[in-house]
Formats: sequence, structure tokens, C-alpha cells
Amino acid sequence: MKNLGILLSGRGSNFVAIADSIAAGRIPNARIAVVISNRADAPGLEIARQRGLDALVISSKGKPREEHDREVVAALLDNKVDLICLAGYMRLLSPWFVQQFPRRILNIHPSLLPSFPGLEAQQQAFAYGVKVSGCTVHFVDEELDHGAIIVQKTVSVLDSDNEHTLAARILEQEHIAYTEAINAVLENRFRTCGRRLVRNPRGCDDTGLAKG
Repeated sequence: MKNLGILLSGRGSNFVAIADSIAAGRIPNARIAVVISNRADAPGLEIARQRGLDALVISSKGKPREEHDREVVAALLDNKVDLICLAGYMRLLSPWFVQQFPRRILNIHPSLLPSFPGLEAQQQAFAYGVKVSGCTVHFVDEELDHGAIIVQKTVSVLDSDNEHTLAARILEQEHIAYTEAINAVLENRFRTCGRRLVRNPRGCDDTGLAKG
């Protein structure tokens, strides 16, 4: 059984989708060991408590980034977390944090990276006039929205769309993509070839994923 740690700052819709997938058996042999938020008023915390999950507030207010990160890492280690999933966690992780869990931190971003990193990605895509957008699940590294890509889902931008309808359709795909990515990592389905994660490659290094 693999232990997941969820970090969130708001409603945590992707956290709910992950929890639902575990309950339905779509993510087998996994459990959510802890849900952590830097904000006490995050709606996702109450949802976690209603589901009987361990939900912690580790406030970031007024703390240096690395001091707060050390507190979060300590809680993750106490709960023997195998894989960390960011679900609307509105803080950049320090390089030190990332180094504690190499290839064991996932994030989901509402665009087809490397296009439109950062905040309000759906609005960026809509304003730019792209015809196809989507979402990306990737490993977290020391740079913003930069780590190796695990799963991407595409969403057509319709002539009738506005940024809100586009964002809603992307969110539906986020919930599907995160489940696929978690399974791929926990089941160690990929090898690494440069930045690319590929199935059964030739001539690439077999690094193994999510070991620990």
C-alpha cells in the first residue's frame, strides 16, 4: 500500500478527484495518508475531515519559505508518504523541499506545458487565441512548472467558449489526468530518456520512479 500526501490551499477539487478514484479502485493499493494546507480556511481541509482523513494546517504566514517547508516535510515524513500530490497548493516549493523527494512530487497545471506556465493559465491561453489547450501532470523540480511531463490531456477551444467555460472543461480533464499519472508513477511504468518519460524505450537509462 502506497501512502499519498496531498498539499492544497483552496477547495482541492483535484484532491477530491484523487480520493474518489482511490475509493472506486481506479488507483489501487494506495491511500491518502495526510492532507496538508498552508491555509486554515481552505475548504479542502473540511472535505478531508468529512472523509475521515488526517488533515493538518501548517501555516505559512510570516515564515521564511524554507522554515515552513521544513515543517511540511517533517509532517510528510511522519506519515511515511511515498508520493506527494499538489492540488492547488499556492506556494512555490523551495529547492530544499524538492530535493527531499526526488521524482516523488507531482503537480497538475491547467495548460499544455511548456505553454502558459504560472497563474491563470486558462485565461492566458484563451487571451492568446489558441485553438487547443488542456492540462499537464508533471514532476516538480526546482523551476516553476518545469519538471518532466507524465500525462497531458487536450481540450479544444470552441468559438463559443469564454475563459470560464474553457477552464471548466480543462478541470474535467485534470481529474482524469491526475489519476492516470499517479497510477503510472506508482506502478513504475516509465523509464527516463532525457526529459522524456517513455514506455519500454531502447537506449535510455532505467532510473525507476517513485522509489523510496
